Formats: sequence, structure tokens, C-alpha cells
Amino acid sequence: MMNAIRFLALAAAWLPGLALANSLAPDVLVRDTTNEVVRIVKQDQDIKSGNRQKIHALVEAKVLPHFDFRQMTQLAVGRNWRQASPDEQEQLTREFRALLVRTYSAAIASVADYKIDFKPVRMRPTDTDVLVSTEVSKPGAPPVVIDYRLEKQAAGWKVYDVLVDNVSLVTVYRNSFNAEVRKNGIAGLIQSLVRRNQSSASGG
Repeated sequence: MMNAIRFLALAAAWLPGLALANSLAPDVLVRDTTNEVVRIVKQDQDIKSGNRQKIHALVEAKVLPHFDFRQMTQLAVGRNWRQASPDEQEQLTREFRALLVRTYSAAIASVADYKIDFKPVRMRPTDTDVLVSTEVSKPGAPPVVIDYRLEKQAAGWKVYDVLVDNVSLVTVYRNSFNAEVRKNGIAGLIQSLVRRNQSSASGG
């Protein structure tokens, strides 16, 4: 799991807010925006040095608009999502979003060290759900396949899952979330996420 989460942080490499993002094909969006963010990281010494403020600003401005965090949270919570009230669903989405943002932010400074190859995408013009595959590598380490699942929405293509070497982000979290709900209910899961985010924010 730690290996998967470490490489999931590379997802932060690719999603700046392009003006034409909602008109781009999903593979073009991934390719163009990956290259753009890698360029930003390479040129910004503060980000490369781990400046938290600038890293968080980059993630907030460039990454988040292209993720559907509510759908990701619903998939991660799984069947227990229906047990949550609308207010609890909003809390879960907010805390899960914060957890993923911190995961991405923790390693975004390293994306400039990696080579990213973009694989041809197979899709029909009518498809609204596609898989965009990339291969990430660096000298001295085996390559890692990172796949993005995207859905076409009114605002453009949105990421709703990331897979690292065929390991799904939402599935990884679903297992731990289900265990927490069995022990402490939805409220317990929310509090667990709150504690994890508070610990991360304080450097724990």
C-alpha cells in the first residue's frame, strides 16, 4: 500500500487548469497538463525545495479542478455511503479530499525526477468513461504503470480513480474504510479521517 500511495502522489503532476480543458480529449488532457506541471516544478526552486505553501497552492489551483472527489469518496466508502446522511457525505468528501491533497503534496517536488510515457488510448467518440495509461520511471528503479479513470461530465473529463500497477486507489481505501465503519460507524470513519488530516497538518 505504501508503494502505491507513494506513486499515487505523481498524479499531482498533471492537472493544471487549462482554459480548454473541458474540450480536450482525455489522453490529450493528461499528456499536455502533465508536461506543463512538470515544467513548473522544474523551474520553481521553492517547490523543488519542498515549500509547503507553494506546493499546496499548486495542488489547489492546478490539480483539484480535474478530480471528482465526491464520486471518489462514494466509491471508496462503498455500500456504506448509503448509511451516511447528506451532511455526513459532505464531511466524508471534504476529509477524503484533504487526505488525498496531502498525499499528493507530500511528493510533488519529486515529479521532475521521473520520465512519463503516455500510452495510446482506446476509445470511441461516444465513450464517456475511459482509461488513460502512463508509465512512470526513473534511473535505478523499475517502471510503474499509472492509469487514470476518467468520466466525461458537463464540465469536461474528470478523474474518479487512479490505479498504480493495477492497484485501485478507491479500492485500497475502501478496505480500510469498511473496517472502520464496522467498528465505529460512519461517525467513527469521519473522526478517523479528521484525526489523520490534523496529524498530517501538524507534521505528524
